[in-house]
Amino acid sequence: MAETFDLILRGGTVVNQDGVGPRDVGVRAGRIASIGPIAADAGGEVVDCRGLHILPGVIDTQVHFREPGLEHKEDLESGSRAAVMGGVTAVFEMPNTKPATTSAEALADKVKRAHHRMHCDFAFWVGGTHENAHEVAELERLPAAAGIKVFMGSSTGDLLVDDDGGVEAILSRTRRRAAFHSEDEPRLRERMGLRVSGDPSSHPVWRDEEAALRCTERLVRIARRTGAAIHILHVSTAEEIDFLAGHKDVASVELTPHHLTLSADDYARLGTLIQMNPPVRDARHRDGLWRGLTQGVADIFGSDHAPHTREEKAKPYPESPSGMTGVQTLVPIMLDHVAAGRLTLQRFVDMTSAGPARLFGIAAKGRIAVGCDADFTVVDLARRATITDAWIASKPGWTPYDGKAVTGWPVGTFVRGRRVMWEGELAGPAAGEPVRFVQALPATAASD
Repeated sequence: MAETFDLILRGGTVVNQDGVGPRDVGVRAGRIASIGPIAADAGGEVVDCRGLHILPGVIDTQVHFREPGLEHKEDLESGSRAAVMGGVTAVFEMPNTKPATTSAEALADKVKRAHHRMHCDFAFWVGGTHENAHEVAELERLPAAAGIKVFMGSSTGDLLVDDDGGVEAILSRTRRRAAFHSEDEPRLRERMGLRVSGDPSSHPVWRDEEAALRCTERLVRIARRTGAAIHILHVSTAEEIDFLAGHKDVASVELTPHHLTLSADDYARLGTLIQMNPPVRDARHRDGLWRGLTQGVADIFGSDHAPHTREEKAKPYPESPSGMTGVQTLVPIMLDHVAAGRLTLQRFVDMTSAGPARLFGIAAKGRIAVGCDADFTVVDLARRATITDAWIASKPGWTPYDGKAVTGWPVGTFVRGRRVMWEGELAGPAAGEPVRFVQALPATAASD
């Protein structure tokens, strides 16, 4: 009897561990069941992907969806809608909500809010603090926990851990890779007087490269003392790239599209819209990040989607908050770099799917392979399009890339075999499920 499938992606160019080439993909019960050719009478929904590339589902491991407590900026539904509109199939959401995600109860509340309300699959970082350091080994293994996230700078209250002793207390107990915002808080406090009222271009003067490098050096020393694996979020300086190249055994590296695309020259045009922590810096640092990407020092991309309303961003610097939308623009911005020859398509795939799965032990995602979840980002590498505020599905409705023409566009988003987005339209109700992790899989009874 011929095989039958629930879904067939027909005629697309598949990018996977076997290379790049024309293949059909058959899906059954939410998982990849066959990689073509597939007979014409194999049944199920058939999606014509001729002229398109089928990539493993893009995973964005750093987003801030603001729920609970800050839903006027974003919520789990609107943020995940923006994600799938941009071709993202799964996200890891950050803990700096109100209340912060620092306990089993807070994590369970987020999972309950997200289940079948988010359009993509999801996991949540748990904030590591002085108060919960003794619990992190248990917290990082809870269902839907991405791991432990620590803010060594740019936070307030319980989420700020800026002392070596506090960081060591956390890392001495973690067994999964812990993620860090790495800016040296004492140096940031010392340099606050360098902020110039009304001038966001002074932001990288205040939060200079030394603040980033000093904290990253401290963090690597602590990781070596404790035998811990660490992940440095949104690396922004050439000096950090050079330093981290010598510490790949303990530290992985995330780069963001905005640090690879924008520079300090853009403050004159975009002002506080590109105010981020750590900052967008001068072109020397952008060039250093590209060097780290081409040399293999960098491991993954993350958007650091951190939305604020237009009214909040319109406040005069430094009263204006740091953060920008990004989850929806990650794919088109980086595909535009592919089109320009700065990045290969295979490297893009490694940085957005295989890389996250490898670093964080994601179960059954990150590859187009039989047995894996049927998560696909379908793209048109030749399509010319313009990113606009009107296209942004995030609550604030703005992007610093408004008016930017790009080559390469997300056409479709599939999550566990469900067509979630196609040609700019949502294709069904939200059905997001928790991401599963190899180090936290529940025990199940063996079956015959």
